[in-house]
Amino acid sequence: MTFAGLSDFIDDLEHAGELKRVTAQVDPNLEIAEILRRGMYESKSALLFENVKGYDIPIAGNLFGSERRMRIALGLSNVDGTNNSGYYSGFDDLGKRITDLLSMDMPSSLFDKIRTLPKLAELAGFAPKVVSKGPVCEVVETKNPSLSFIPALKSWPKDAGRFITLGFAITRNPETKLRNMGVYRLQIIDEKTTLMHWQIHKRGSLHYKMNQQKGVRTEVAVVIGADPATVYSAVAPVPEGLDKMLFSGIMRKKGMELVKCQTVDLEVPANSEIVLEGYVDPTETRLEGPFGDHLGYYTQAEEYPVFHVTAVMRKEKPIYLTTVVGKPILEDAYIGKVIERTFLPLIRVFHPEIVDIDFPSAGCFQGMVIVSIKKMYPGQARKVMLGLWSMGQLMLTKIVIVLDEDVNIHDMDQVIWAVTTRADPARDFVIIDKLPTDTLDLSSSLLNLGSKFGIDATVKSRDEGYDREWQEVVSPDSETASLVTNRWKEYGI
Repeated sequence: MTFAGLSDFIDDLEHAGELKRVTAQVDPNLEIAEILRRGMYESKSALLFENVKGYDIPIAGNLFGSERRMRIALGLSNVDGTNNSGYYSGFDDLGKRITDLLSMDMPSSLFDKIRTLPKLAELAGFAPKVVSKGPVCEVVETKNPSLSFIPALKSWPKDAGRFITLGFAITRNPETKLRNMGVYRLQIIDEKTTLMHWQIHKRGSLHYKMNQQKGVRTEVAVVIGADPATVYSAVAPVPEGLDKMLFSGIMRKKGMELVKCQTVDLEVPANSEIVLEGYVDPTETRLEGPFGDHLGYYTQAEEYPVFHVTAVMRKEKPIYLTTVVGKPILEDAYIGKVIERTFLPLIRVFHPEIVDIDFPSAGCFQGMVIVSIKKMYPGQARKVMLGLWSMGQLMLTKIVIVLDEDVNIHDMDQVIWAVTTRADPARDFVIIDKLPTDTLDLSSSLLNLGSKFGIDATVKSRDEGYDREWQEVVSPDSETASLVTNRWKEYGI
């Protein structure tokens, strides 16, 4: 199913028994965030707060906080996954839509293929198109725009203030003119000003720096609330050169309708709930934070650019979409798992030996990746480690564990068994220093710079200096195992 907007998605969640309406009055100062966190830790429903203290706008949260809700969000026909076998099954089909386009017999290089995607997507009906107006144009404020109507949350007691946490910023590359969407938190300073927390490795920050070198403003449109595939696309690490709005259309199997902004040269989804238009000045920064972040710690105050609001577009009765982060496992972990599944086919384009991949939720997504490979030659595990550390946002991954294809990498017991029985620390542990790290990583020696740790837990060959015969893994007699399987109920165990 393709959702036109956020409200359609919420209605579908409620119909599926995945959403609860909260009619009691709740406070956006700490209380709502605590309810959302507790709901996630206890595996509860998505929530729609209809009576928010001091505001007329309802707040929606935890909408993406389960595998089933992610299935509904991205239009998987079988939302329960009962007709599919395996872990988070079916999501890799979303990634295959892109790899199938890339595999068409057209240009030879991957970069050239990505450049042809807009034309192919237009033919398939996936490309975005600009329309004259949409629901987000129901209320337009350009003379005296204000953020006072937005019920942004204060999530943790030592947060520096109220933060918009699930708004995605749309910017344009000043050279290629390609659009980007990225989710960066915004700390509200006053009715017309926020801080823009785009970290140095993010594409929005790149556009800002390119403009900064020219001494010009960076135009920005911040979208709060859109159809779920577009929200997902804004979060996802889409390859450089691919318009995220096009990526959303490929996910949805239907192109997105866009409307032009009022005061900046950008386009936004026509069915957005709220859009904040404005600019980031190339010379102006202020202290942003602290903020209780997804690693489970407060991030310290740092200088970040200032976002000035020049216009507001919104629906007459919008819904404010938010998320809360903190010590895992919260809503962002489920989005991360779907990114893991969706991008596996794309990762295989670069590393065809990869069988499966897992980002443990407790590792805050970028902290650790576990990968299994079909090993064919010596040193291949290290080659995969280095390859992953050179791929886009995977450059921020701290720990990479490589295992053979016989290990179920989604079963931590099997992973630990393989690491402890197939890896020798002196031979198989790899440490590389002075590589990029997540800005939020408090453990790195320097801000944005630290070390990487790799474990080659594959079976070693003589070509890799292992001069003994590797012993066979124990397995039951197949005839006896089959007999026990067939007679299991008879044993009364």
